[in-house]
Order: sequence, then structure tokens, then C-alpha cells
Amino acid sequence: MKRLTIKDIAKEFNVSISTVSKALNDSYEISVSTKEKIQKYAKEKNYKPNFNALSLKNRQTKTIGIIIPNMLNYFFAQVFNGIEKVANERGYKIISCISNESFKKEVETIEMLSNGSIDGFILSLAEETVSKNNFNHFQEVIDNGTPVVMFDRVADKINCDKVVTDNFDSARSTVSYLVKSGHQNIAFISTINNLEIGRRRQLGYLKGLEDFNIKAEKNLIINIDDDYKNYEQILEPIFKKNTIDSVIATDESSAIAAMKVAIKKGHRIPENFSVISFSNGILARHSSPRMTTVSQHGEIMGATAAEKLINRLEDKSQVKKEPETIIVKTDLVERNSTKKIL
Repeated sequence: MKRLTIKDIAKEFNVSISTVSKALNDSYEISVSTKEKIQKYAKEKNYKPNFNALSLKNRQTKTIGIIIPNMLNYFFAQVFNGIEKVANERGYKIISCISNESFKKEVETIEMLSNGSIDGFILSLAEETVSKNNFNHFQEVIDNGTPVVMFDRVADKINCDKVVTDNFDSARSTVSYLVKSGHQNIAFISTINNLEIGRRRQLGYLKGLEDFNIKAEKNLIINIDDDYKNYEQILEPIFKKNTIDSVIATDESSAIAAMKVAIKKGHRIPENFSVISFSNGILARHSSPRMTTVSQHGEIMGATAAEKLINRLEDKSQVKKEPETIIVKTDLVERNSTKKIL
């Protein structure tokens, strides 16, 4: 049988979740009759409070739960560093978990940590969660009074604090940069088209072309879902059949594969072919030539998310404030895979 939640009781009496919470905590802020009705109902239905539903002032663990989709991704490692730095400075411990892009693992992790182990969550959605479009596990946590801050991959329909990148604008300005350095046949390679951030970058790319009256070619929008080991194999026939003089890639692995294919085809980088990748990671810095990237400032994103969550936990005036979305601006880090604009 499904466990009765504060949300269920609120629905039964057509009151807010905070009213139920106050009634169960015997608060003087609500009327005696409302309080008695709610307490009686909770007792009859054998309601068992979740630790998270208890007021944070009664119990605070000074621990934050972090759920990252993929630890192999350099960007997420940077975000983690940013969170850890701020958490340490402000006297918080962290419990970090990897969802491995699995919905089931994400739900299990949320349930495991929602027993009073942590005071709040910082997380980025698993790919499977996005494709299922099921965010109930987050809503339950928030309804039980635990604050959540989402970063990078976020659920629009969940009302919580979010820290995101300006994906649309950064892709649009990257196209502008390539056109100004003499490119017209710009391919867009995406390995995350199933995620909102991937779609936003693609829309920004299309808008960037439109800004310069360049017709978008369907063949130059390349969505790859395969394992990174097959990227070159997938790109070779596309490069053979189409005129391409530059590439914007959503990640470093596909950008490096594109660079290799272009060199094999006889292009010289950056003299007559340019490559730009999102995520300013280790691969880009050590590729040959070294790659120009759109830096998403993962550490700043992580630090911002941690500050936001801890402020919510510690400043009582923050609790009632409407959640906000903070946009971290990207930068183009110019290296040797693009021509300098004179």
C-alpha cells in the first residue's frame, strides 16, 4: 500500500502542504479546529512522518546530497569541484551519487537519501529521466520540505532553484564567430539531442545561421547516439558526401572525431577548417591542434548551486522566496582549431 504523504493530507483538506506540516508539528500559527481535524485524520490513516517532513530547525545533518548523471564527463567533475569547495567553506559534508543516466538508479538514490540523511539535494537529471518525462520523485522530496537545486539538465515543470548555461545564446554566438572568420558550411554535431540542453544548442545554431541569411542544411545537423568509439566511422561518409568547412560539437569526443575525419579528408586546421566544442575539458586542451571551446564554467555553476542551496537551508527568509533560475554565461576559449578573427 502506498505510504500516506503530507501532500495526500493537504489534498484531502484542500489546504497547503505547509499548513499540514504546521498542524502535525502542533504550531500555534493555525487554528485549533484545523489542527485537530488534520491530526485526527493523520492518526486514523496511520500517517508516519518522513524525517524530511520534520522542520529543518529540529534536525539538521549539515550534509548535502549530490546526484550527478555521469562522472566520466569532465563538465560534471568540474561542477562537483565547485560544489565541494563551497560546501567545505560553509561547514557542510557531501554525499555524492552517480545515477549513470538511469531513472531507476536516480529514484533509488533519492529514496535512500530521503530518510533524514541529508538537508537538501543538488542534482542534474539522468538521460532516462528526461526521456520518461517523470519527475515525481523530485516533487515528493520538495513536498516533504527538502530543498532541491537542479543544474545544467533541469526539469521545467518542477518548481525549484535552477542553475543553467545560456545554451541558446552561446551556440548562436559561436556560429557568428565562425561566419566572421570566413566559414559558410557549418555542421552541427550533437550527442545530446534527446536532452533539452542539446535542443537549445541546436536552436541557437539555427538562429545563428538565420542571422547571416545562411540556409540551414538538413544534412549538416548530425545527431549521434552511438558509443564514442564509432564517431569517426559515422562522420566519414557524411564528410564525404557534403561540403563542410567547420564544425560546432556539443561535446569534446565528437569534436575530436570530426577533427580527425577533416584532417584525413585533406583539410588543414585552422587554415581552411575550424572546430569548436562545448565543454572546456582535458581532451580539448590536449588535442592536436588544441581545441577552441565554449566554456560552461562548471566550477562556477557548482559553486552557485551550493551557495543557493545552503542559503535556503540557513536563512529562514529564503524559505518563502520563489525559486529562481540563475544563468551562468559561457565564454569562447580560443585555441588553435579556429582562425583568429582579424
